[in-house]
Amino acid sequence: MYRSRSLFFTISFCFFAIVVALPVQAQTSSQQWPQRPVRFIIPLGPGSGVDITARLVADKLSAKWGQPVVVENRPGGDAFLAITAVLSAHDDHVLLFAPASTFTAHTLLHDKLPYDPKELVPMARVTNTLIALGVPTDLNVSSVKELAAKIKAEPGKLNYASVTGANDLLFAAWLKTEKLDMAKVPYKDTVQAINDVAEGRIHAFVGAYAIMRPRVQAGKVRVIALTNRQHAKALNDIPTAAEAGFKSLEFDGLVGLLGPREVAPAVRDRIAADIRQVVSDSDVETKLAATGQVVNPGTPAEFTEALEDQLKTVRQIGETLGIKPAQ
Repeated sequence: MYRSRSLFFTISFCFFAIVVALPVQAQTSSQQWPQRPVRFIIPLGPGSGVDITARLVADKLSAKWGQPVVVENRPGGDAFLAITAVLSAHDDHVLLFAPASTFTAHTLLHDKLPYDPKELVPMARVTNTLIALGVPTDLNVSSVKELAAKIKAEPGKLNYASVTGANDLLFAAWLKTEKLDMAKVPYKDTVQAINDVAEGRIHAFVGAYAIMRPRVQAGKVRVIALTNRQHAKALNDIPTAAEAGFKSLEFDGLVGLLGPREVAPAVRDRIAADIRQVVSDSDVETKLAATGQVVNPGTPAEFTEALEDQLKTVRQIGETLGIKPAQ
């Protein structure tokens, strides 16, 4: 009887010890990450808004995590190259650092995708990119209204470029809403596109303000509106699209970190918390603001909600253009 009772208590104690240890083990797992260098894959080229943000954040995280955080640019292929590189790695140390607009419109732009969107898991919202509508200074256009009038006066003679994805569709939908005829010029590298805007070969460009900023400061490019819903304090003299009278050009830039399902929930939460701490640093915040980024960190759940909101906007753009999402 005594031996039976003793065995019972021994088994019970072991079970209790295991149950108590489980949260500790989960916590230790997130604390031990990363165990090797982390890679941030970016679907745009060097000098883009998200590239600037990623490199500032990576530098701070490297010091915090005690492991190198390497930024890799994989432009082209409508972000497929970057996304498939992340998902095919099946590695919780290989993550996608991207503007949501590069992939939220994929089902409108492609009949079939080389990846399953459900496999791309939101991990952390980082910033809101200020998305700008820029024109060559020599075009002698100082507002969206004046640009619309010029396009209408010269149908089919002017052209535009944009960052691929939702921003591209946004401008196309605006042109359709306003009954304007303007040719699109595709680019793999947005840096080359803005160079051509500065030289007057492209007459309008929609993309991150960060990539336009050097040309704006050089007097080659004029920003006539921001697509973001909220007015930007850092760019007080530039109206939002709604303030300019064209709400159909309204679209928030959203940048965040995503990863494969291999990233444990505890690790996702830890990464989001670390990013919040990093971007809240006054030095980082000042540098990001100067390049047209609004610090807006968020948890995996908050980033997911923001993505769902953008997807609703993208679907509305698709309806305007008469494009049905791929099944």
